[in-house]
Amino acid sequence: MAVDLVGHGLTPAGTRSPDIEGHRRLLSGILASLGGGPVILMGNSMGGLVAALQAAAEPDSVAGLILIDPALPTARPGLIHPRVVANFVLCAVPGLGEGYLTQRRRRTTAEHTVRRVLGTCCVDPSRVPVDVVDAHIELTARLDRARGDEAYLRSARSLSLMMAAPGSTMRRLAGLTPPTVLIHGARDMLVPLSSARRMAADHPDWRFDIGTDIGHVPMLEAPAWTAAVIDDWLDHEGAAAAGRASRAPAAEADPVG
Repeated sequence: MAVDLVGHGLTPAGTRSPDIEGHRRLLSGILASLGGGPVILMGNSMGGLVAALQAAAEPDSVAGLILIDPALPTARPGLIHPRVVANFVLCAVPGLGEGYLTQRRRRTTAEHTVRRVLGTCCVDPSRVPVDVVDAHIELTARLDRARGDEAYLRSARSLSLMMAAPGSTMRRLAGLTPPTVLIHGARDMLVPLSSARRMAADHPDWRFDIGTDIGHVPMLEAPAWTAAVIDDWLDHEGAAAAGRASRAPAAEADPVG
């Protein structure tokens, strides 16, 4: 089962808050409705952070973690691409972020939006299967992009605050216990590889795999390699997690965000 975070994809914000804790509460509620777990959670980028926070907050609900280029805060995040820094600074300023996204939305089609995002997230966007690109374009065209931008801003600002003052979040994540595989693209512009290396060093029991010449979304840019890593982890280091999840009422991996 795939979970769209609050205000993202097909999940409306409603009365829920599209900040990091709001996303985690949504995930917690979904797991509870499925029987409480434990499940194997798989998350990319901010979804990886949300999955890790869920495992820290409610450890009995999570049997294992598959973290793909997760936005996990570290004491020294490393060098971030100037274009990414500029985007976060623009979005962080109240009023300025709203105006910037409104103007960009008016100038771009759904297809332009998807291809811009893939251009940022991939080393080579042409590696993403055509049917996957088409599905993203079709979904983007269906959505209320103004509401989506509003949720993105709330999420980005919440994440920026967490990254700027990482101490409390790092302490929450320090005691993570479920078997975990950390997968990271070596050429990720959004979450530097150095951040993943530090996180792996802090958790030597985690499996850590680096995708050469891959960006922020290995599951899109190198799906066969990513699936092979996950399958091998499930057969070896993650076998105990797979066994726990298979015996639970909600016995499947849940991709997040």
